[in-house]
Amino acid sequence: MIRIIHRSLLAILMTGTLLAYADEPAVVPTYTLEECHKMATNASHHSEKRTEALEAARLTEQAALASMFPKVSANASYLWNSKSPALLSNETQFNFGTARVGADGTGSFQWSESSLVNRLDMQTRNTPDVNAAVKALSQEGGQMIANVYQEIYRAFHPDLTHIVVAQVGITQPIYVGGRLLALHKAAKVARDIVEIESENKEHDLIIKVDEAYWRVVSVDKKKELATQYYNLLVRLEDNVSELAQEGLATQQDLLKVKAKRGEAEVKKMQAENGLVLSKMALCQLIGLPLDSEFRLSDATLGYTYLHDSIAITDQLLNQRSEIQLLDKAEELAKTNIRVMSAGLQPNIVAQANYIYSNPNAENGISNKWDGTGFFSAGVVVNIPIAHADDILRLKAAKHQANIIALQKEEAKELLTLQVTQANQKVLEAQQKVAMTAMQVKNAEEVLRFAEEAFEAGMATASDLMGAQTAWMSACSDHVDAQIDERMAEIHYKKFTNTLTID
Repeated sequence: MIRIIHRSLLAILMTGTLLAYADEPAVVPTYTLEECHKMATNASHHSEKRTEALEAARLTEQAALASMFPKVSANASYLWNSKSPALLSNETQFNFGTARVGADGTGSFQWSESSLVNRLDMQTRNTPDVNAAVKALSQEGGQMIANVYQEIYRAFHPDLTHIVVAQVGITQPIYVGGRLLALHKAAKVARDIVEIESENKEHDLIIKVDEAYWRVVSVDKKKELATQYYNLLVRLEDNVSELAQEGLATQQDLLKVKAKRGEAEVKKMQAENGLVLSKMALCQLIGLPLDSEFRLSDATLGYTYLHDSIAITDQLLNQRSEIQLLDKAEELAKTNIRVMSAGLQPNIVAQANYIYSNPNAENGISNKWDGTGFFSAGVVVNIPIAHADDILRLKAAKHQANIIALQKEEAKELLTLQVTQANQKVLEAQQKVAMTAMQVKNAEEVLRFAEEAFEAGMATASDLMGAQTAWMSACSDHVDAQIDERMAEIHYKKFTNTLTID
């Protein structure tokens, strides 16, 4: 019984503890604008893409530098031929006779009628002994010539059915008109362009986060205003309903209030839905699940720290990413001129090779794998004399460089106008904030007088609803003005290259 009681008490304690934790509300995180910047940078894989792009540009630059050093390569080839070439005919006619090699590979020789041997044969026919000696000499000499011709024919009939060639070589450019140095400089400029574009993309991401962040703040604030406006109309509806029951207000007045309250309820629902969508857009940028719950630390729309006036100078414009990219493009164009001019200058390249082949020709043509191969070394010099295409390409490259220089001057004028407009927008936003703040103050006074007059029976429900609507509109305009002020400031910082990334 004691054990049962202990177990029951333990179960009750554990259940109470679990219920206490279950009743405890979940902690909703609060994010600052700087925290959203960091989360967006990590969530968008921007840093990883930037690292990969910079690494690719760095390796490209190293490859351009490596092209100035020797290149070592090895090559091998195999060739099969259905027939081998015959460098000597199978039949050759001489003044003293004709030598042949038959299809079976045996050699033969036939003395010509005008040869000395045949003349001796004709002259010694009356002398049998001498004639026999001459015929023997003729036969033996002809066979010797046939054998020699057979060997020569075989020597000039190499077996080239299977040909194997292997080569190892080294190539070193000595002077190629400055092309390699220009390409290395172009690769370095390309790496600088990747860095500038990467930083520019990061600035664009920060601005997108700012826009989404302040959009959430704006919609959240308008949702609060819509809720307050809805509560005012609900209280007004209750009051007019009581007055209508007492005969101090008409049913028409009550219907007007109910219709206005219905409109306020729709606006309140729209603001709530808008807040959900705005939070989802911000979650997508900072890498949170779309249904995440969070608060923003700037939801109260506190004081905005605005910039100091900045004079528009060449130094300020040269810091803009657009001008920096055009500067790099101009460098690339000048480098391209150097590359094009290299085609009109002499090229000097040194080469060294080791070659081994089978059949080899080190001692005649042999199919044995007993060769040692051979080395070769030399210098190749190419001097262009009449290359009209290279001349035209050089002229075109110069015109391209002039175009980029003109674009840079035009861009400076446009950027000067852009900075001036951004500064004017900040000033206009400041004036709008001040004006809307005054309108809110006046609307609050009008609403207070209208409420007092309505309670005293000196104003109708329509008058009070008009004051409430004017207050709601003034507050909404003030929120929009504050958000516009912040966005005008962030765009001004971007245009003046004073935007800091936390």
